Amino acid sequence: MSNGDGSGRNDLRMPDDDEVFAEVVEMLGANRVKVRCADGTERTARIPGRMQKRVWIREDDIVLVEPWDWQDEKADISWRYEKSEAEQLREEGHLQ
Repeated sequence: MSNGDGSGRNDLRMPDDDEVFAEVVEMLGANRVKVRCADGTERTARIPGRMQKRVWIREDDIVLVEPWDWQDEKADISWRYEKSEAEQLREEGHLQ
């Protein structure tokens, strides 16, 4: 549903304070993926149980991850964007 101004822009979920945009670069198996985060760090991200069978994550998907406080090289995936949403994020300059 567009917001009525004809732009077709959707209000997308933006990262919370402890979340960062990331791109899935490799599927590791066992519910884990390698992601390249917007801060330039590569992390191993975990697909949480609530997403495992409901949200299919593939390479090149744009996701939100929440880096772990106690292990910065690891993170949990908290959201996956559809392809059209990822395009919108790029157009608006949120992604490099």
